[in-house]
Amino acid sequence: MAAHKNTAEEAGGAKAVGSDDYALSRVPRDKRLGFWTMLLQWLAQSGSISQFTLGATIGVGMSFGDAFLAFTLGAVILEVVIFAIGLAGMREGLATPLLTRWAGFGRNGSALVSLVISVSLVGWFGVQNTIFGDSVSALVGGPSWLWCMAAGFAITVLVIFGFRYMAVFAKIVTPLFFAMVAWSVTDALSDHSLSELINSPAPGETIPLAVAATAIAGGFMTGAIVSPEMTRYNRKGSHVFLQSASSMILSEYIVGMTGVLLGHMVGSGQVSQIVLSTSGVFGVLVVLMSTAKINDWNLYGSSLGVVNFFQVVFKKRVHRGAVTIVLGIAGTVLSAVGIMSHFTDFLSVLGVAIPPVGGIIVAEYWVVRRMRAPLDATREAQTLPATSPTWVPMSLVIWALAFCVGKFYDGGIPALNSLLTAFVLYSVLGLAGWIRTYGTTTLDDDDAADRTPAASGTAPVGAP
Repeated sequence: MAAHKNTAEEAGGAKAVGSDDYALSRVPRDKRLGFWTMLLQWLAQSGSISQFTLGATIGVGMSFGDAFLAFTLGAVILEVVIFAIGLAGMREGLATPLLTRWAGFGRNGSALVSLVISVSLVGWFGVQNTIFGDSVSALVGGPSWLWCMAAGFAITVLVIFGFRYMAVFAKIVTPLFFAMVAWSVTDALSDHSLSELINSPAPGETIPLAVAATAIAGGFMTGAIVSPEMTRYNRKGSHVFLQSASSMILSEYIVGMTGVLLGHMVGSGQVSQIVLSTSGVFGVLVVLMSTAKINDWNLYGSSLGVVNFFQVVFKKRVHRGAVTIVLGIAGTVLSAVGIMSHFTDFLSVLGVAIPPVGGIIVAEYWVVRRMRAPLDATREAQTLPATSPTWVPMSLVIWALAFCVGKFYDGGIPALNSLLTAFVLYSVLGLAGWIRTYGTTTLDDDDAADRTPAASGTAPVGAP
């Protein structure tokens, strides 16, 4: 059998830049990665200055015990969503945009999901870049926008070449980041009584538990929904659980709660200088790399969503590498012009707009199971189904209703309210036979090329 070309490696007769990374196909089983390589990818998502900042912001408005409860609620919500969706991604070898074609939304609905998630991820790209730019500017001088531009350019170049290079980068950055942070934080806390910081009252205006839990869960909810982008490279379901749970423990209980202590210590959420100040030039370089390690996934997931959106809406295949360049420039510009000033509003909207997507995917794939039969039939052959539903209108109605519940109902945790509303509504209506698909779409000719997996031993550029 002829070796499979990397998807759309050549567009319009010109060789494309970077790797397409199975943007519109299953990841073949012989291209999946081992436990430790994937674990480092997960742990790399736990290490960022923004998570310290979030912890410190919550610490300013909550006692240590209340903050611990908020992080626990957020972590449990995230882990349940990550495992349920990530396991589906692992079994199918599909990224979220493709998975939603047969998991609740149909072909056209998947385009809308892809667009919303892509916009959110580009926003997160700008948020992370802004945090880096402001932090480095305060430490070593120079305009923040210049540091944002430098970081955005470096991350974009990395993501152009795909998952393989991102995995290598994680192996280098993750240990360095946490070693540097441990050194800096230990030094900062050494002159203070740990017990006094733990037992001290919140130094600022009180933050309600629901608001804090929403910020924690909502802040990474988009990452949870797009976890198949990573788990499609996993070999076993147990690996998905162990790796994601390890990431939650490190991110919420170690990094987040350390941020709470720093917030109690300085009485402010502006603690990035503490993490960086004792580390010198080396620390700045490591934080630059850790920012890249968070943002490479933001940019990577966004690029996969845009590829699916263009294929569905415009019936045009665009190369993931080319999309990465455009999105990288857009995200970098957003960070340079100050998207961070809208950080709180962004988290609040994100915390209720994205979770219903996860609720619908989980309900369809694991409970209702009326659309996934084509996936079951083609999984062993590692091909894509020849057809997909065109529309699932009720899914869009449920998505809108769940968002309204999360946004306008005052009780409970909005992120959880919207997710559970979507899950329950879809499960009940689906099992009752009220959720129906309309139309059938045959995959385009380019899709047909993707249905043939890579020949064993032949990997596209940038593919593991």
